[in-house]
Amino acid sequence: MYHFYTDKANIGDKTITIFGDDVNHIKNVLRMKEGEEIIICDSEGTDYHTKIVSLGRDEVIAEILGSGISEAELPFRVHLFQGLPKKDKMEMIIQKAVELGVYEIIPVMTKRVIVKLDDKAKEQRKTERWQAISESAAKQSGRGIIPKVGSCMSFKDALKLASEMENVIIPYENADSSREGMKLSLDKVSNIPAGSDVAVFIGPEGGFEPSEVEEAIGSGAVPISLGKRILRTETAGMMLLSVIGFVNM
Repeated sequence: MYHFYTDKANIGDKTITIFGDDVNHIKNVLRMKEGEEIIICDSEGTDYHTKIVSLGRDEVIAEILGSGISEAELPFRVHLFQGLPKKDKMEMIIQKAVELGVYEIIPVMTKRVIVKLDDKAKEQRKTERWQAISESAAKQSGRGIIPKVGSCMSFKDALKLASEMENVIIPYENADSSREGMKLSLDKVSNIPAGSDVAVFIGPEGGFEPSEVEEAIGSGAVPISLGKRILRTETAGMMLLSVIGFVNM
C-alpha cells in the first residue's frame, strides 16, 4: 500500500487532507481513484489506514479507516554522525540509512574531510536536497517518520551533541578485531534499551585521525570493530545499521 505524509494539522477526526506535490503524484503519476486505500503518516510514528474519498485540483481527502503506531520503526533512535564524503556519496548514504531505520543524519566535518561547505547558500541547497532524498526513501520503505538531515557541524560540536545520548559508538579500524573483540563489539550494539538515543560516528574517506578517536573516547564514545576488513565510508555505516536493526528486532 502506498505511503504518504502530511502535517498533523491536516488530520481531522474522520478525514485527512493531503496537499502539495503528493496530490499530483496520487492523481497523475499513480492514477489512483476514489475508493483506493493508502497509508498516511503524520511523520511522528503514527500510520493511518485510509480510503480516498475526494480527488480535488489541489488536495486529496481520505477517510480514516484505522490508525496505529508504525511497525517500521526501531524501538530506539539512531543518530548517524557521518563524516562528509566526496561527490554524491552522501546521497546514497542518506537513502540507505533511511531504509535501514536511522532516526537522524548529521553531516560532520572531520580532519580528513576533503569537501568544504564554506558557502552558506550552497550548504542550504545541499541540505534541502538531502532532506528530499530522506523523504523519498522514507516513502519507499514505509517509514513512520521522515528522518531529519541536519546541518553540517564540526566534530567537536558533534561530540557535544552525542554526549547527551545514552550510547555513543565509533567504529575504528584499530579496535580489537579478534574473536573476543568482535564479541564485545556485538554485545555493545545488542539489547539497546527501547526509547533510548544511540549515536553512531562514521569517518569520511581515510577514516578518523587517531586524535579524533581519542577525543571521542574521552567524551564517552565506545570504539568497536566491524571486522578485519577496511570498509569504505559508504559501507561502514550501512553494515553497522544493518547489524543494529537485526539484533534488536
